[in-house]
Amino acid sequence: MFHPHTDKDREEMFKEIGIDSIEQLFDYIPEDVRFPTLDLPRTHTEMEAFNKVCELQRQNEKGVRMPSFLGAGAYQHFVPAAVDAIISRSEFYSAYTPYQPEISQGTLQTMFEYQTHIINLTGMEVSNASHYDGATAAAEAVNMGQTIFRKKRKKVIISPGIHPHYRDTIRTYNAPSDLVIVGDDTPVEEGPEALIPMIDQDTSLVMVQYPDFFGRIYDYTELGKAVHEAGGLLVIVVNPMALGLIKSPSDFGADIVCGEGQPLGIPVSYGGPYLGILATKKEYVRSIAGRLVGETVDQDGKRGYVLTLSTR
Repeated sequence: MFHPHTDKDREEMFKEIGIDSIEQLFDYIPEDVRFPTLDLPRTHTEMEAFNKVCELQRQNEKGVRMPSFLGAGAYQHFVPAAVDAIISRSEFYSAYTPYQPEISQGTLQTMFEYQTHIINLTGMEVSNASHYDGATAAAEAVNMGQTIFRKKRKKVIISPGIHPHYRDTIRTYNAPSDLVIVGDDTPVEEGPEALIPMIDQDTSLVMVQYPDFFGRIYDYTELGKAVHEAGGLLVIVVNPMALGLIKSPSDFGADIVCGEGQPLGIPVSYGGPYLGILATKKEYVRSIAGRLVGETVDQDGKRGYVLTLSTR
């Protein structure tokens, strides 16, 4: 094993922290637990280890051959073979950071195309290049509301029809704050009109899901009017595939749209990773978290893509 530190290096470090040997670093650990006898299996050669892993792998049944009753927003989807062929091409595929546009144009263009499709589906004016998952995007939507109102409005109303994981994540994000989260304890049988009496001048946003966690599709027009009359924001959690058939969130006056991107064709993959959708109106672009990719031209007048409104 290669050790970069010379004896002289170690002596200088020992002197600096006031010890004489590495062993003294472990003086605080009781002697009887420093070197316990571990009942470990015998070591394997590389070939034996490889064969063992292959043996374990063969015990797994392919997900596409098994029925899945998990639901809750995670489903198998057919992905055309052309998708893998296109994203594997050198024009699009790059392991390099999009912060360096000179050598990551393919990655940036992919993000830009994704943003464009999300804008078309949601009716919003700005989309970022995704978050970790739908629950994270929902929590970031709440954070946006706090940023827009400079934390002067302390109340958030969330529907009981929102995915329970999203509601848990929102509360986790805001556990240290004095934000008041209400609404999701109302009976799930009641529609969005049950949330209207809760709206007041301290409400930063009202969040609903469309279709909701139980598959119901509501018209949120009246709810949107009530929110805006109180000066608040309407946030709608969406299934992007459903938006190809039902009204756009913008038709209800949505200010922020978030949701899970797994329905767009991401494999279930034993639970992820997925992507979180977050889109909004142009007037709130400075408050949206995440990366934004913009289209521009280079010094030769050719089309190019860059991260915009970024610090780098």
